[in-house]
Amino acid sequence: MRIYTLLIVFCISFLSNAQDYFPKNDGVKQSFKNHVAITNATIYVSATQKIDKATLLFKEGKIVDVGTNITLPKNATIIDASGKTIYPSFIDLYSEFGIDKPKPTIPKGFSREYDSSREGFYWNDHIKPEYNAYENLSYDTKTAASLRNIGFGTVVSHHNDGVIAGTGLLWTLNDEDNNAKRILNTKISQHFTFSRSKLSNQSYPSSLMGSMALIRQVYHDSKWYAAGNSKTKDLSLDSFIANKNLLQIFEAGDILNKLRANKIGKEFGVNYLIKGDGDEFVKIEEIKKTRATYIIPLNFPEAYDVSDPYLAQQVSLSDMKFWNQAPFNLKIVAENDVNFVLTASDNKDAKDFLSNLRKAVLYGLPKEKALAALTEIPAKLLNQSSVIGSLNKGSLANFIIVSGDIFEEKSTIHENWVQGNRNIIDKMNIEDIRGDYDLTFNNETFELKLSGELDKLEAKVSKDSIEYGTKTTYKEPWISFVVKTKDTVNTSYYRLTGVKNKNTLEGKAILENGKETVWTATKKEITDKKEDKKEDKKNEPKVPEMIPVSFPNIAFGNSEKPKQERILFKNATVWTGEKEGNLTDTDVLIENGKIIQIGKNISNSNAKIIDATGKHLTAGIIDEHSHIAVSKGVNEGGQNSSAEVTIEDVVNSDDINIYRNLSGGVTSANLLHGSANPIGGRAAFIKLKWGYTPDEMIIKDAPKYIKFALGENVKQSNWGSGRFPQTRMGVEQVYEDYFSRALEYKKEWANFNNNKSKNKVTPRFDIEMEVLVQILDKKRFITCHSYVQSEINMLMKLAERYNFKIQTFTHILEGYKVADKMAEHGVGGSTFADWWGYKYEVKDAIPYNAALMNGQGVVVSINSDDAEMSRRLNQEAAKAVKYGNVSEETAWNFVTLNPAKLLQVDDKVGSIKVGKDADVVLWTDNPLSIYAKAEKTIIDGIIFYDLEKEAATLASIQKQRSILTNDLLEAKNKGLKTQAPKKKEIGHYHCDTVGENCKVAHSKYQ
Repeated sequence: MRIYTLLIVFCISFLSNAQDYFPKNDGVKQSFKNHVAITNATIYVSATQKIDKATLLFKEGKIVDVGTNITLPKNATIIDASGKTIYPSFIDLYSEFGIDKPKPTIPKGFSREYDSSREGFYWNDHIKPEYNAYENLSYDTKTAASLRNIGFGTVVSHHNDGVIAGTGLLWTLNDEDNNAKRILNTKISQHFTFSRSKLSNQSYPSSLMGSMALIRQVYHDSKWYAAGNSKTKDLSLDSFIANKNLLQIFEAGDILNKLRANKIGKEFGVNYLIKGDGDEFVKIEEIKKTRATYIIPLNFPEAYDVSDPYLAQQVSLSDMKFWNQAPFNLKIVAENDVNFVLTASDNKDAKDFLSNLRKAVLYGLPKEKALAALTEIPAKLLNQSSVIGSLNKGSLANFIIVSGDIFEEKSTIHENWVQGNRNIIDKMNIEDIRGDYDLTFNNETFELKLSGELDKLEAKVSKDSIEYGTKTTYKEPWISFVVKTKDTVNTSYYRLTGVKNKNTLEGKAILENGKETVWTATKKEITDKKEDKKEDKKNEPKVPEMIPVSFPNIAFGNSEKPKQERILFKNATVWTGEKEGNLTDTDVLIENGKIIQIGKNISNSNAKIIDATGKHLTAGIIDEHSHIAVSKGVNEGGQNSSAEVTIEDVVNSDDINIYRNLSGGVTSANLLHGSANPIGGRAAFIKLKWGYTPDEMIIKDAPKYIKFALGENVKQSNWGSGRFPQTRMGVEQVYEDYFSRALEYKKEWANFNNNKSKNKVTPRFDIEMEVLVQILDKKRFITCHSYVQSEINMLMKLAERYNFKIQTFTHILEGYKVADKMAEHGVGGSTFADWWGYKYEVKDAIPYNAALMNGQGVVVSINSDDAEMSRRLNQEAAKAVKYGNVSEETAWNFVTLNPAKLLQVDDKVGSIKVGKDADVVLWTDNPLSIYAKAEKTIIDGIIFYDLEKEAATLASIQKQRSILTNDLLEAKNKGLKTQAPKKKEIGHYHCDTVGENCKVAHSKYQ
């Protein structure tokens, strides 16, 4: 009778206080019009100000007072939060929450080459500053609940689509009110990306460098437009100018893109808030130098399932390392005083954000910096510190109530109040019934163990070491069990339902035969507290050792950036490349990155001595035509001229092909745009400084080049897009058109600068035309992709009409037919040793081409145009000895001094001469031999490749893979989430590669 009385009393209590008994995620909400006081809590007014046993008083969505001695109004609703902690609700500056995304209206397969689809707006569809997120809203209660459940109360929402994606709004996750109250600011931010709009098929931009050039042009155009120089109205530029005082948020992505975004910002005086992808630690020194604020996601990669040793080989070392290192990112960022905020935008499951936040704290992120990054700092960036981000008087009543320290794994977010509206996530004062019990019913005694989370309680019923199948549900105060019997003939179930009464659980049981009885479970006393503590300590999460960051952070990366050395080579055969020819038993001393002495019996006690007896010392190989080390597209083929883009913007210092080229004795490379259009992009001349940044690799004072192209690729013989030109004569017309325009552009600016302009209107600054004018002024030089003699003749004649000359014809497999005319024009030839027959326009190629051009006085080099061939250019040069009978010294100059001459850097590199840069290679044999290996490759006096250390490097790589493999296996054994092994495919670009990505075979060492 006692149990039934207890149940009746409970039911009455439950019905009268129903709002307090909803289970987790049932979405209980309450609105309060009068004062509400949350009492007896530990309150974080801000990230650095904490008040113990304090009260938070608010009314109508705003905080009235906070502190320890507050007089409460008579009508106040009082909520006891004893033992709980209150924090300001979190703020996410990077979200697409609630955005009603438009759908593409352009037919599939339709391509718009040039014109915008929108009248009255900017010429490019991917520039959309006029798009306003607040005009395209659809509040999503389900997503709002998932964000509130992890602590967020306010978000900046935007549509992440397009190179300039429009404005974002600031609003709260307030289900109870409408947008009029939710929206705090309709236009709070302007958003940038490097990605095209998914809503447009306009071809340009088709590459990362194209996106960067387009952004630059928008800044120039907006300045010109704002000054009143335009005769027509541009609604996009109007919006862009109006938005310039908003928070400027740039979704950049990987580490190099973050540096690229910052570079654009510095160029135009804009302080971007840069959204990354959690790899800031990889180049933390460079990140520090940007002095930018970063939006950092918390989407740590899942462990790879490497249990199958064959599939495990597909996982690259860099991916393994990143899995280990990523959770340390925020610790390193914080230690280096980089300003940052956090976002949940990259978490597919919102719950992962909170668990990863706690993991980041466990791995060393200070709690106060974590809290500031979620509250104070975003509020300050938004100029909303008086409204959100803290719990000061006058702020919105946006706060979370947590069972304890929110950064501890066992803590629970009970409630999230948004603008004074209560959202119950997990009932606050639920009683903990976990423990061991003696369970009695039907004249039998069992052992009952309750464990797990209170919202997901786990039960085990056993007797005499026999465990019964048990399922349980707990919705305080109700608890129920279904116990499966162990009868081998007929399976039956006991059903138990009851409530807690002090240290006893008791209620009604229904047996397998339908009879009812009572059951009781009495909690056992804990007798060995020390053992429990040991068990708790054993279960504490452990922080693994972080695999050190290398430079770059992939296989074969250096443990630290290599440094200059004073080096003395003794007794080498020195291939000077100069009139002295090859010198035997000769010493070479390099210091401060220069060659300072050549001769016999040189001594220097402070130098690193390298015995080069029987070995060969040469200048480093220079690849005149390379496409390695380029990020996200080697062609900007969206237009027939892309002079405005530059490879210097997209140098990829982390490309494994840099290291592979070093192992083949290559020290410099001229990185060229592809050949998708007649006027391609500008080139980047780099030294292959493995482990250094792109800016440190680019030779800034080298003469500047641009890629032109002729033939099948530019007229799209093999793919075709409908873009002009489609014929060889059309290619010539493109050049005529653009150089005519460049002359007019130059004249227009000259008249304006000399006050001869009639209308006094400032001409529009056009990056593309500026580059073409540089060619006309002989300040930029042309390397032209070419094959057929008729086109080679055409371009030389066109250049002469416009009073400039072509610097280099690259490929030029029919150069032997016009070598005399090339010599007369003064153009060099950079060719392949023996490629032919791979497409129609090279059917007349012959392996004697280099020797025949050289015989006519043409400066000849042999290039690669290929990431594989580039590390065997020494052997490509050797082919000229076989095909054409040129001397060994001349053949070697084809890959050293001659490309230096074509690139006009022969005063610095290309030969071994006192005063030149110490870019040298020590070979084990004659460098033209197939048996020769590059033993040491040195750039500016720094050893970037050392064959003697290769075995140790490979052993170190294997050791790291073994350590990480064991860690990954342990993670799987612990039940952590895993992902299938993924092959990391690294692309090789060629002249005709269109698009941002290309794929080739993968090496497990990458």
